[in-house]
Amino acid sequence: MRTTAAIVTEQGGAFELTEVELDDPRDDEVLVRIVATGLCHTDLTMRHFLPPEMFPHVFGHEGAGVVEAVGPRVEGIAVGDHVVLSFRSCRACAPCRAGDVGYCEQTLLLNYMGMRPDGSTTMTHEGSPVFGSFFGQSSLARHALAHADNCVVVDPALDLRIAAPYGCGFQTGAGTVLNVLRPTPSDSLAVYGAGGVGLAAVAAAVAEGVATVLAVDLVGGRLAEAQRLGATPVDAGGLEPAEVVARVKELTGGAGSTYAIDTTALPVVVKQAQQALAPRGTLVALGLGPEEYQLDAIDLLQGGKRVMSSIEGDSDPQEMVPRLLALREAGRFDLDALVTTYPFEQVDQAVADVLAGRVVKPVLVW
Repeated sequence: MRTTAAIVTEQGGAFELTEVELDDPRDDEVLVRIVATGLCHTDLTMRHFLPPEMFPHVFGHEGAGVVEAVGPRVEGIAVGDHVVLSFRSCRACAPCRAGDVGYCEQTLLLNYMGMRPDGSTTMTHEGSPVFGSFFGQSSLARHALAHADNCVVVDPALDLRIAAPYGCGFQTGAGTVLNVLRPTPSDSLAVYGAGGVGLAAVAAAVAEGVATVLAVDLVGGRLAEAQRLGATPVDAGGLEPAEVVARVKELTGGAGSTYAIDTTALPVVVKQAQQALAPRGTLVALGLGPEEYQLDAIDLLQGGKRVMSSIEGDSDPQEMVPRLLALREAGRFDLDALVTTYPFEQVDQAVADVLAGRVVKPVLVW
């Protein structure tokens, strides 16, 4: 079938709306008419990270839409279902069987290689292959091919424009709190970077009753959203790194935060987050960007601190997306105001706005 996709034709290139040929769904595939797609930092950075030979490429991994066709081997999904799309996992390897689907042994093949496991692409343009299958969906398009393992069926009454970011950004931030750190009310959490992922972490921590939640950022609008969600804002603008560390320690009783999450991927911020931890505290680095982080070795060793990472907040989308939507329905996870919608034709404006910090979570809508 012919459909429209936001193609990146070359490494580091812009998104261009172009007609493509999309395969009919195979036996194990699900054809989804995309209603809305969240624009995530990963979509933007991977344009630069992937090698030139993997272009043209269609990104997009926060899709939400309506099922139009299912292959005969697909179970639990029917035509007409409303779905939120997330990352793929094989559901058969040892990590998957243990519930750690984010660490699936087939993660690279299923989410990042630009093609099906058999080497075929789902899209072509003028007879030439177009790389896609990004997170098993490539939902920066009017239609996407997905699979049962990364389609989460949701209530048809749910606004899919609001639901789209739950497939990646919101579950990553919230999952890092709920699945990885699991703070108690007496703990403290400092979140560095109050974008979509960081604010989801803030909202989850507040929902868990964490006594002290800090949000560190430079952008006033994002800090205001963090405060609305229940966090204490820390404006790092104009502060030296040591002053940020001192401010976080001051607001957490002097010792530092029990836990920290970095979403900025800025080496200087990661180091601040580590230094502002309390002894035996834990920092989870979530941002994608630099190849290396520089840590304070003396502080790390003397404080018994831990620096780690997490994939998708150690979430299983089939469990985490419904869990977060239930919290939203109960009024305990209110991220709706973070979403700013754009027609798909304004994808360049959406990119510019999120990079400039004018919006938190842009969502493209057909």
